[in-house]
Amino acid sequence: MFSAGAETTATTAEWAMSLLLNHQEALKKAQAEIDASVGTSRLVGAADVPRLGYLRCVLSETLRLYPVVPTLIPHESTVDCAVGDHRVPGGTMLLVNVYAIHRDPAAFRPERFESAGADGLFMMPFGMGRRKCPGEALALQTLGLVLGTLIQCFDWAAVAGAGEVDMAEGVGITLPRAVPLEAMCKPRQCMVDVLREL
Repeated sequence: MFSAGAETTATTAEWAMSLLLNHQEALKKAQAEIDASVGTSRLVGAADVPRLGYLRCVLSETLRLYPVVPTLIPHESTVDCAVGDHRVPGGTMLLVNVYAIHRDPAAFRPERFESAGADGLFMMPFGMGRRKCPGEALALQTLGLVLGTLIQCFDWAAVAGAGEVDMAEGVGITLPRAVPLEAMCKPRQCMVDVLREL
C-alpha cells in the first residue's frame, strides 16, 4: 500500500511539473500565490496547503488530464441497472475509463477549478463512493507540499534546446510518462537564505 501510494504520488508530481514547464504563466501564477500567502522567509508547510487555492487548481487539473490510475479498479453491478441508454445486468464487471471521461476538453486550464462552476465537477481520479481510494487526503496533502516547495524554492525551465516538455504517455497499469522528466532549476534569489539553512 505504501509503495503504491509513493509511486502514484511521484508520478502525479512529475506530470504536474511537466505541465507547469509547458505553461510558464501558470507556474508564475502559482509562485506568486505562494510568495503572497507564505512569503520567502520560510518553506511552505502543511498548514499552508489548504490556503493555496491556485496550487490546488493546478493539482486538480493535473489529475484530470493525467489520472495516475486511468482505469479505476473494477466494480460489479449488484442489480440490473441502466447507464445512459445501456442496460447493465446484475453481476456485470464494470471498468470506468476515468482518463477518457476527464480529458474532455484536453487543454490545460487550472482556472476551471477556481469557482464552484460546472467546469470542475465530475472529477474522480481517486474513484467515488465507498470504494474510493483511502489515500486521497494524504496524496493531495503530500502533492501540495512537494509541488509547493518545488515552485517556491526554484525557478524552472525545460532543458536547453528541448523546447516544450514532451508529454508522451508510457504504458502500464498506472500512467507513467514515456520519458522521465528532465528540467533545469536554479534557486530563487529570494529563497537563497532559507535554502542555506536546510
